Amino acid sequence: MRIIIDILTPKQCMLFSKLTEELKRRGHEVFNVSRKYREVINLLRLKRLEAKIIGEHGGKELVEKLKASAHRILGLTSYLEEVDPDVAVSFSSPEMARASYGLGVPHICINDSPHAEAVARLTIPLSIKLLGPKIIPKKAWIKYGISAERIKQYDALDPWAWLKDFTPNKDVIRELGLSPSKLILTFIPEEEYAAYLLGKRWEKTGIIQMMKRILSERDDVQIVAIPRYTEQIEALHRSMKDRIIICRSSIDGPSLLHYTSIFIGGGGTMTTEAALLGVPTFSCYPGEPFIVLKYLVRKRLVRLERDLEALAMRILAALDNIEYEKKRQAERAKRLVEKFEDPIEVIATEIEKTI
Repeated sequence: MRIIIDILTPKQCMLFSKLTEELKRRGHEVFNVSRKYREVINLLRLKRLEAKIIGEHGGKELVEKLKASAHRILGLTSYLEEVDPDVAVSFSSPEMARASYGLGVPHICINDSPHAEAVARLTIPLSIKLLGPKIIPKKAWIKYGISAERIKQYDALDPWAWLKDFTPNKDVIRELGLSPSKLILTFIPEEEYAAYLLGKRWEKTGIIQMMKRILSERDDVQIVAIPRYTEQIEALHRSMKDRIIICRSSIDGPSLLHYTSIFIGGGGTMTTEAALLGVPTFSCYPGEPFIVLKYLVRKRLVRLERDLEALAMRILAALDNIEYEKKRQAERAKRLVEKFEDPIEVIATEIEKTI
């Protein structure tokens, strides 16, 4: 079988690198495509995953997003004609869904984010099958135009696909210039340009003031920030200089999390990774909590706090009792993942059933 996979974000790079390996192991021919987007291009190189680059990220303005999407559909259409795949797979890529549907290629959609309404409306009605975690009720998807029988679910959260056999690499400590003798706090801001967070972003100065407050109270802490965009890098550098470590290119995220004392996330994927790896995890997600985040909060694996001053105080309190916090988190994470199945096994099997 000839399978084409669209990779748009770092999370998708992690997920689809594992899926590509499994599909090739099963004897299928896989064609990966992506787009010009700093985080993804860097991670593709880090993962040594080959992908044809078609189009680019549209940025933060809606008109530019639309123009970039239209141009990319044209590019994907030409490449689909060239490859002539049996099936297309994406994590709700509007361009892949539209191009494959237009050419009569079955499109399989993977998604764990029904809160991302724009991409759901543009992809799910055009897909022959939707795959996602069981914790998301089917009724959350049916409203987007797909019948319940075409929704296939797996008993796991998506990051388990690449964390289940994960081995940490200590080189990440050396690469970032971190001291093994000091506690590590890792921050990642929200997906600032995502359509589902328009008008719901934190002021960058709030995050920065929170970092300054923590550093003023603790001299045994080192902060690592993982910005998503150049503008975030620049804002952090202007305010923090060399007081924190700013990741300017893709890193081995799970390995950094393994050595992290406390993780503070403004998004979804890395927050889930940290929680499943047993790292004490706080979320400052600025929008209405999405289903996966609510699930992790309910399982007491993530603590949600949107008041940044209160969050700084909670982090400082956790640092005062960090060994207990880490032990408690690790125990809860272990109990949860013991019940998980392999998402890649389910996805690959459902792809094979399609043709």
